[in-house]
Amino acid sequence: MLNAACDREYPRLVTSAEPAPDAAGELQPPDGAHDVTGIGPTYIIGRWVVAPLARLLYRPRIEGRKNFPRKGAVILASNHLSFIDSFVIPMAAPRPVRFLAKSSYFDGPGLKGWFSRQFFYAVGAFPVQRGAGQAALDALEQQRRMLDAGWSTALYPEGTRSLDGRLYKGRTGVAFLALQTGAPVIPVGLVGTNEIMPVGAKFPRLRPRVTVRFGEPLDLSHHGSADSGRARRQATDEIMAAIHALSGQELANAYNEAPASNPVERLKQVLPHERR
Repeated sequence: MLNAACDREYPRLVTSAEPAPDAAGELQPPDGAHDVTGIGPTYIIGRWVVAPLARLLYRPRIEGRKNFPRKGAVILASNHLSFIDSFVIPMAAPRPVRFLAKSSYFDGPGLKGWFSRQFFYAVGAFPVQRGAGQAALDALEQQRRMLDAGWSTALYPEGTRSLDGRLYKGRTGVAFLALQTGAPVIPVGLVGTNEIMPVGAKFPRLRPRVTVRFGEPLDLSHHGSADSGRARRQATDEIMAAIHALSGQELANAYNEAPASNPVERLKQVLPHERR
C-alpha cells in the first residue's frame, strides 16, 4: 500500500514559488539574477571567467565530454562526495548546467548573504526548499520545467553527500524526470572531490587533482512509464550501475538516510516505500 500511495503522488506535482512561472507558464528565475535562458551578468562572469581560472588552477581530469549532447534537455546524474561537486560539474561540462541548491544559501542578510547569492547564481544554481514529501515533489517540478525549456540539469540520486565514500542506493526522482520528459541521462562519476574538500572543511585544497567522468547517454524509456513504481526503480538501478562503473566506489547497498529522530521515522525507514 505504501508503494501504491507513492505511485499516486508522482503525477500530481505542485509547482514551487521559486522560481515562479510567468503568465505564459515559462520558468522565471528569482530576483532577476538570470533571464529565462540562465544568461545574466553574474552567470557570464562565473561561466567565462571563474570556471576557466578554476580549471587552470585545479587541472581536473575530464573524460567523456563527447558524450555530452551539445543542445536539448539532458539530466546529469552524479555521485555526491563533497560540497564542491556542484561547482566541479559545471566547471567540467561543455555547456551550461543548472542545479538546485537549498534556499538558505540565497537568504542570508547583509554583504555576506549578497556574495553567497551571487556565487550560487554564477554557477547556475536556483534556490529550492529542501526536504521530503511535498518539498521533494516541488523540487522535481522545478527540474522538469528546466528540462522542458531545453536546459541541462544536474541531480544527485543518492540524495545527499556520502560521508564514508561509499555509493548509496539511488532515489527514484531522477528516473521519474527522465521517464516523464524523455530526456537522456548522462551518468557522472566524480573521483577525488572529497579529498579536495572533505566534510567540515571551510576551503578547498589545491591537491590532489579530481577526475570527472561523463558516461554515455542512457535512454531509459524501455523501462516503462513514469507512473510505474517498478519502472522508476529499475531505471534508477540502471543509472546507479552506470555511476558505479564510472566512480569505482564501494557499494553501500543501503539508502543514505539521516538517523531517525523518533519511532515514527524509524518505522518509515524500515517499512518498504519509495525514496524520492
